[in-house]
Amino acid sequence: MRKQYRSEIVTEDSLAADPMEQFALWFRQAAHAHVFEPNAMVVSTATADGRPSTRTVLMKQFDHRGFVFYTNYASRKGQEIAENPHVSLLFPWHPIARQVIVAGTAARVGRDETAAYFRSRPHGSQLGAWASAQSQVIASREELDRRYAELAERYPEGEQVPVPPEWGGVRIVPHEVEFWQGHENRLHDRLRYVRDGEEWRIERLCP
Repeated sequence: MRKQYRSEIVTEDSLAADPMEQFALWFRQAAHAHVFEPNAMVVSTATADGRPSTRTVLMKQFDHRGFVFYTNYASRKGQEIAENPHVSLLFPWHPIARQVIVAGTAARVGRDETAAYFRSRPHGSQLGAWASAQSQVIASREELDRRYAELAERYPEGEQVPVPPEWGGVRIVPHEVEFWQGHENRLHDRLRYVRDGEEWRIERLCP
């Protein structure tokens, strides 16, 4: 299976000076192109001894500080981040032949920021964060549904659900961000921002 990508060339002088500004532009373009869930990103973590694991999560915020997602800190990715803060992100925007690849370090966001986001979630999602001991073995689907039903009875719609103590945000602070644009004949554009002190350096990579 092979597909020829036909897109405009991306030149160094067309890029923003800051990778987060460039990401904001490409993210808007992906959304306008109706890419399904453009905020979906593949998050790769590793244990202290280098064993990797990968999953797709939804980015919930980005700004000049980095990219934020939310999780149970006791989950596999939460535990691996606690052991080894080096994380890779991938935004796979296949319909427009683009990828954004991020290498950075992870840190928990503040509890106030976590609480503000948690209260913006739908009521069912708030209950789900309590019902699921993420990444832990569970006896059956029925057990998960029972936990949820008990929580729904304890916290009916309209009643404030407390933020789970082991649930919260993770911010990935980038030190490299690569913008990949597919082209025909495999002559893709790969432009990478590399942090150089307080500044960013842009370099082109061979495809």
